[in-house]
Amino acid sequence: MPKRGKNLQTAITKLEKGKRYEVAEAVKLVKELSFEKFDATVELAIRLNVDPRKADQNIRGAMVLPHGTGKTQTILVFAKGEQAKQAEEAGADFVGDSEMVAKVQGGWMDFDVVVATPNMMSEVGKLGRVLGPRGLMPNPKTGTVTMDVTKAISEIKAGKVEYRNDKVGNVQVPVGKVSFDGNKIEENIIAMYTQLMRIKPATVKGTYVQNISISSTMGPGIKLDADSLVVG
Repeated sequence: MPKRGKNLQTAITKLEKGKRYEVAEAVKLVKELSFEKFDATVELAIRLNVDPRKADQNIRGAMVLPHGTGKTQTILVFAKGEQAKQAEEAGADFVGDSEMVAKVQGGWMDFDVVVATPNMMSEVGKLGRVLGPRGLMPNPKTGTVTMDVTKAISEIKAGKVEYRNDKVGNVQVPVGKVSFDGNKIEENIIAMYTQLMRIKPATVKGTYVQNISISSTMGPGIKLDADSLVVG
């Protein structure tokens, strides 16, 4: 893909090497340097000084971004009875119980988010090998295992994102689209940063946030000055 490489190299030359940009300037740059021919996603990447081998230093959760992500999520809900009815009324794209579990086991994967009621988890657990590697397994920590399916669906539609660190402490989260107003991207970034600071494990020693950057889908990473993300 030589064209992509050339575009990326050109974009990189417009960045000051080693500089950490204030959030407003970084957002302006990520919009200017996006060369994709589609409305690219803006992604926030944060390197945290955590040891994922320690249970209390695993960062995982979910939050509704102030301005959403700009992406429409296809929602699958595993539920039965009254909760299945509520899920349909709330606008879930697919709702079912045992037959839906079998459908996913058969290879069907036309969905982006999975919600399940607690009484379905014994069956949904069978899908661990399928959903787990894709980060789709429902989890109480992210609000996707719940009896209140209406709330779960409304939050997902409002722009709820899940976050978790990988094995080296990186957290990556979509914070909007290049077409978003710059202020909206800024507010989403600050909200996510504030949330990660709020849940900082007490056992972390030294600098918690080691590196933070934003990029468009295929664009260069632009390093952020963490001080510009502090509110108040």
